[in-house]
Amino acid sequence: MDFYGFYTGNEFEAYRYLGAHKETGGMVFRTFAPAARQVSLIGDFNGWTDTPMEKAYDGNFWECRVKEAKPGMCYKFRIYGKDGVCRDRCDPYGRQMELRPHSASVLPADSGFRFRDEGWMKRRSACLDGPLNIYEIHLGSWRQKPQEDGARTEDPAPRWHTYEELAEILIPYLQKMHYNYIEMMPLAEHPSDQSWGYQITGFFSPTSRYGTPDQLKKLVESCHQAGIGVIMDFVPVHFAPDDYGLWQYDGTSLYEYPSGDVGRSQWGSCNFMHSRGEVRSFLQSCANYWLEEFHFDGLRMDAVSNLIYWQGDPARGENRPAVQFLQHMNQELKRRHPSAMLIAEDSTARRGVTAPVSGDGLGFDYKWDMGWMHDTLSYFQSPVREREGAGGRLTFSMDYFRNERYLLPFSHDENVHGKGTILQKMNGGYEGKFPQARALYLYMYAHPGKKLNFMGGEIGQLREWDETRQQDWEILKYPLHDGFRCFMRQLNQVYGENPALWQWDYRPEGFAWLECRPEQCLFGLKRKSASQSIAAVFNFSDQAREYSFAAAGSGRLRLLLSSDQDIYGGGCHEPEKEIRPSGGRFCLRLAPFSGAMYRMEAKAK
Repeated sequence: MDFYGFYTGNEFEAYRYLGAHKETGGMVFRTFAPAARQVSLIGDFNGWTDTPMEKAYDGNFWECRVKEAKPGMCYKFRIYGKDGVCRDRCDPYGRQMELRPHSASVLPADSGFRFRDEGWMKRRSACLDGPLNIYEIHLGSWRQKPQEDGARTEDPAPRWHTYEELAEILIPYLQKMHYNYIEMMPLAEHPSDQSWGYQITGFFSPTSRYGTPDQLKKLVESCHQAGIGVIMDFVPVHFAPDDYGLWQYDGTSLYEYPSGDVGRSQWGSCNFMHSRGEVRSFLQSCANYWLEEFHFDGLRMDAVSNLIYWQGDPARGENRPAVQFLQHMNQELKRRHPSAMLIAEDSTARRGVTAPVSGDGLGFDYKWDMGWMHDTLSYFQSPVREREGAGGRLTFSMDYFRNERYLLPFSHDENVHGKGTILQKMNGGYEGKFPQARALYLYMYAHPGKKLNFMGGEIGQLREWDETRQQDWEILKYPLHDGFRCFMRQLNQVYGENPALWQWDYRPEGFAWLECRPEQCLFGLKRKSASQSIAAVFNFSDQAREYSFAAAGSGRLRLLLSSDQDIYGGGCHEPEKEIRPSGGRFCLRLAPFSGAMYRMEAKAK
């Protein structure tokens, strides 16, 4: 390890030195605890009694060698602070941990795993001019094993699928539904199921809830062999306050701020102190670890707003050390993994999130468009009469979509905490929600920007997400839900097969309005690529409406998809598959709460 680089925040492979590593005749254990008075190693191999560790390198590192240590054995570091307090800690760089509520690090088995995804790794890209349709998933509540008869336990652990079992059922589903990427909610080890993985204790440890590190690697490899990319949620802002983790690790605030004003987040967790080189090296090494060792195709970085501004509040000013950390980390990660995606969950108005670091940008590939998400859902939650004066909620995003490379998210956050699911948010009664939701998703896929949808949205889930329960797959026995799933499958396929919907997402010529009449809830837009043009038209009112727009050289429209087709639960038995202009205009009749996409074909010469 480059020790100078470690201290100055330039190290990206600290995990190769720190933690537990096999060597001839046993294992070597190392930890960084500069303020500790003494450090011991305890574990299965010594009856959980102290094996003293010696100071190494400059006295800030501690190490020892144990011949008896074997794969599968548990261990911790016993750290004696200068204040006399002794705390037993899991290994900050440990590569496996026990299942909660236990908290020891685990020596991983000798890995014989070797990736066989060379073809995928060579041809993958950040999809800037390609289709990117992400299915966000929480592995423990997508599908679960059936509950045994008579079982009376609220712990879902016996019902979780392993990483390998998930590969057998998840990959065929993704292929059938035409998603080309998945985003897994955080997989680093965490003590509380209710945190969904966002409050972490084992940053280098894949959660043992679903199996071993090698099993996770196999899941990623299987996705790649099926042509599916895998993104992981990464948490560089804060960590769990549990006393066996990073909190007061060596008896001092080694990883967190010493002041409570900025040391505690709004979630009750501890904020990383990004001005410290050792902390930056820890997080950078962690990000690189997941990309390098597990072949993840990208990282979605959580709560970037809290890195840009102190506590995420612009009024408190820019957190310059954290911004510089992001810039340096992103720049170096892209150098090491140029085809991997770096995605920012950021709700701020700071410009340049996806701009190059050389121009004081943050160096991300994509930024979540939270403004689009809020405005669009607000429009569809409104009664129809209010929509007639609220068209700006839909058109405003077109004023700024070229400022960044945006990704449009309907994520887990839009399906919890009393907000209702996406379908439930639609205004009106049960049956009236479905046509609106179909039109909403059609509008989403016509809008410039890449796509992300949370599991369950594709089947019209009505119950809010609960991490202890699987999705309500049984609702597919109802025609409206099954029709909705069929619509989403066809929409995903249309999106993936038509370059006009993604090739020029971030070029001015890739989008243009057709004719909009927001007072009638009528909207039309045109998407374009090097090879085709697509018109998408929408009626978001509760009345059938006539809509027309100038043909502008197009000879005819060929239907790609209508949200009102009866096979999806709509009222149109046979939509008009071809429309020719009359008087230089295309004239369409749009059903209530409906949308349609047409391929625009040039007029014959």
